[in-house]
Parts: sequence; C-alpha cells; structure tokens
Amino acid sequence: MNIDERFLRALRDIVGESGLIDGVADRITYESDALTHLRAVPGVVVLPVSVPQVQEVVRLCHSAGVPFVARGHGTGLSGGALPVEDGVLIVLTRLDRILDIDAPNRRMTVQPGVTNLEISRRAAPFGLYYAPDPSSQQVCSIGGNVAENSGGAHCLKYGFTVHHVLGLELVMPDGALVRLGGPVPDTPGFDLVGALVGSEGTLGIVTEVVLRLLRLPEDVRTLLAAFPSTDAAGAAVSGIIAAGIIPAAVEMMDRLTIEAAEAAVHPNFPQAEAVLIVELDGQRAEVDALFRRVESVCREAGASEVRVAADAEERARFWTGRKAAFAAMGRVSPDYYVQDGVIPRTKLSEVLRRIRALAGRSGLRIGNVFHAGDGNLHPLICYDGAVVGQAALAADVGGEILQYCVEVGGSITGEHGVGADKAAHMPKMFSEVDLDTMQRLRCAFDPSGLCNPQKIFPTPRLCGEVPGPYRAHPAERAGLAERF
Repeated sequence: MNIDERFLRALRDIVGESGLIDGVADRITYESDALTHLRAVPGVVVLPVSVPQVQEVVRLCHSAGVPFVARGHGTGLSGGALPVEDGVLIVLTRLDRILDIDAPNRRMTVQPGVTNLEISRRAAPFGLYYAPDPSSQQVCSIGGNVAENSGGAHCLKYGFTVHHVLGLELVMPDGALVRLGGPVPDTPGFDLVGALVGSEGTLGIVTEVVLRLLRLPEDVRTLLAAFPSTDAAGAAVSGIIAAGIIPAAVEMMDRLTIEAAEAAVHPNFPQAEAVLIVELDGQRAEVDALFRRVESVCREAGASEVRVAADAEERARFWTGRKAAFAAMGRVSPDYYVQDGVIPRTKLSEVLRRIRALAGRSGLRIGNVFHAGDGNLHPLICYDGAVVGQAALAADVGGEILQYCVEVGGSITGEHGVGADKAAHMPKMFSEVDLDTMQRLRCAFDPSGLCNPQKIFPTPRLCGEVPGPYRAHPAERAGLAERF
C-alpha cells in the first residue's frame, strides 16, 4: 500500500500537526543518515512524543502493510536508519527523558533520544559514568547505540553497548509493548536483550533502556606517542597487550588523519607517520606502575616522541583530535567514505600495507584511524563526488578492504553495523545456513517484514518485504569508473 490521504489523516490524528512532516522539501532532510551516498526520501516522517504514540503509529503501519523505520539523531554510518520510499520514518528524538537514576545500584533508565554524553553528565554528580563512548557521543542517541551495538575508544577494556544494557522496553512490529531483561544482572529465559542490541532496528523499536553505570576511576593517565611508521605503532600496540596490560583505550591515526584533525581542531599533534593515544585508568598505584611500562614499550618500538597529558585539559585536547578525525576529513577531501572492519591485532601491519597498496592502485587517498587495541579499523576513503565514477570506485575500495578483514580472520563490521551499506558483503562471512538462521529470528519478531526492511541481509531474503531501490549518489548514477 502506498501512503494516501486517509493514512496521513490517521497519522496526524496520532501525533498532531506538529508531529507530522509530509512536505517534499522537509522530507528530503531525512533521506540519509551520516552515510550520505545511500539516499531514500521517506513517504512521511513522524515525531512522536510518547510511547503510546509510537505504538499507535506502528499499529497503523502494521494494519495497512506500510513499512517503517526508526531513526534517532542520524549519526549512523552504515545506512541503518535509511528510510524506505513510500514508508514511514519514526523519528525518536523527542523521547529524550532520563526516567530514573538509581545511583546505589549503578543504573540509569532513559528514553532512546537521550544523547550518549548526557548520560555520563547526569551520572557524574554520583561519581558514576557510562562507558561506551562512540566518537559521535556528543550527538548520537542511546537508541541508535543500542541498535548498532556501538563501541568507542574505550571498548577495549569496557566492552560494547551490549555489555552495559540490562533491560529494554520494545514496541514490537505489530505495536505490542514488551519488556525484556531488567534491573537484575541475569534474568531467566532466553537472552533477548542480547539479541535486540545490535539488531539494527529490524526486530522492533526500543522506547526505554536500562543502562549499567560504572564508578569513575580514581586515576586516568593518557599519553600520545609519535612513530615513524604505522608498522612501528602497530608493534607498540602488540607490545602493550603482550605485556599483560589492558589499557582503557589504544587509538591509532596515520599521517593523513593527523593532518585532517590538525586542520580542523588544532590538537597540536606531532608531525609523524602515525600516532598512538594510550589511556590507562583505575587505582592510582596500579595506573602509575603500568603507565611507566607503556611508555617504555612505546620507546622500545621506536617512538620518536612521547607526550604525557599533564592535566585534564591536555587529555581532552588529545581526545578532541582523535574524535574529530571523521568529520575533519572534509578539510582534506571533498567527499569521503568511512568503512568499518575488524582484524586480529597481529595482522595490523599486514592489512595496513595492503590498504596502502590499494590506495596506490585505485588512485584514492585512504586515511586510517582506528581502535588499535581491538583491531577495529576505520579507513577513510577520500574521493570527489563531482568526478564521474569516483563515488562508486570508493565503494569498491571499501569492499576490497572488507575482504582483507575477512581473509585474516576478522569481520566486516566492528561497531557501525551492516545496515544497507554492507548487506551485500554478509556472504563473505556467513554461509547460506548462517544467514537463514538469522533470518528465522527476524521473521519470528516481524513476520510481515515491515520493520526496517532491506537492512542487514542480502536481498532477496524476505519475511514478506519487497526489495525497493535506493537512490544512489548522482555521481554513481552517472556511471562507474574502471576497476582498479
């Protein structure tokens, strides 16, 4: 069914005039998430202000057979919140309340539109914080973090979103409201919370999240080490882990991303082929002893310079440079495509060399910034969308890098999700039986295939959904460049 006037009137009755967007120009605002080379204009956008409104919208879609997609703040990088043309986009940014702070039990209950960083800000007066910290933490919503199982710089020591979610309230694809998990550490029955976190919005719409909080560490120490090559920086990472040290974070940036960050936010990084940011936290005596060992490992690996953050301000400057890296690439390239894959730490040098060779063959510059501690790569593929075929070439380069990750025993995604962007790459990792098993779970939750269709799985692989075309970047539509 296409969206008609009767359907629009029913939506307007649910969310009111201010909660419905149906003008063409206004709907274009929502045509993509942060992965801009995939675009689809939604048939209509709704902005509910309550859980009952979300339920009523979903019930209406279910009864009319209209597909729907939930969206938070639109910072995703895999097309996970890409709308469906002639579908409903349910934007959850107005569900932004912190519902409860249970400091003695280190829990917080929030709605999906609350930003990641706001959780730690509200927890700080109680001596607590929320560990997962994506680079977009100032603006990304916790609902999106749950959908994509987001990580961040500190996931090496503290894990991903799934390790910090105790319970969920979920609007099922037929509009029913269920609660999964709860405030206790281990509830009986199947781990449906674990299944929901990282399901990319395909199993329902999360409307409430119970989060685990951590106590603020007694001490935090951070250093920045410059290296003459990414190989040397990779050797330092291996040396740190081999020494039995699990830092809170180990981040690496290569020369191109250093230059971009410097142009954007001026963190005063040294000129080098690679830098590492290493952070330790915990009890002061332990941090002190381990930090000296980390400094020693970096120098033994060939660090040309080691800077230790003298205070919180300098530490913040280090992290500002790192977390600005994605957006900063706009300073050195008209367009860029962020990929996301995982490799074993021991394969860092090998894969980075292959990426450098690929950049030479393709003629596209590739910057590398990644969570070096757990091997989560984020290659930034630079291209010019005004040049016919370069956008498609960038996508091909990204696919080649994912192949490298799989070949060395890694994964096609570490924290950005599969979404619409990498669905076609899923067979690189999974057999048909694997994919069918995953699809059975999805169909159990959503037999009509209306909830965020066309994501994760290569098509055709349906629960009733009908594949629809996405509108590619204009340069992609104009034609493809020759393969590199």
